[in-house]
Amino acid sequence: MDWTFRKLITGYSIGSGVLMLLLAPVTLHAQTPAFDQLREEFDRGRIFQAVFTHSYEDSYTGEENRTEGQIWIGKDSYRVEGRDQVMVVDGEISRVYDRSRERLLVSTYEEEEDDFAPSRMLQGVDESYRVTEDESAGNTLITLRSDDPFSLFASVEITLDSEGIPLTILAVDQAENRLITQFEDGRFSDPTPDLFELSIPEGTERVDLRH
Repeated sequence: MDWTFRKLITGYSIGSGVLMLLLAPVTLHAQTPAFDQLREEFDRGRIFQAVFTHSYEDSYTGEENRTEGQIWIGKDSYRVEGRDQVMVVDGEISRVYDRSRERLLVSTYEEEEDDFAPSRMLQGVDESYRVTEDESAGNTLITLRSDDPFSLFASVEITLDSEGIPLTILAVDQAENRLITQFEDGRFSDPTPDLFELSIPEGTERVDLRH
């Protein structure tokens, strides 16, 4: 798949952003030990790493967009690697390296211009969401639901395995579009010093969109 810059922003950010919404302050109305433990991993500076498949299902057109790759998610940063492109966001700057075109795109990470920005996810989970947990077949289903029409998502369901590792995320936005992210070989680890840096070959075209 030849991903465009826009697909990286609206595709990868969806997958990572939905997970990063778990880091936001939230008023809990029930006992949610698995949810709390998941958020504590990020608060400790741990990185969630996995192979992922992400699908966006448009409720109006029925169109489905699918992306896949490997992802690393921290509390404030994330990295995504696909077949031809690598994207790194540190909360302030977005860098996208396209191997096929030998081009690096650098831009200021504007939260208000990205409907699915991780920071927007962080702001979305507040006291308007009800959080519940249910256990089944050794897994835990965390459900976040909001009746606020201004919330980005009407509902989010996160399935964790018996060790608290995310397996799937299903989010439904206010327009009933479905965002489904599946993780394989997921694990938490300590970050390496160069995880959120890009090593760019000499001669790469650099396009700085910040000016």
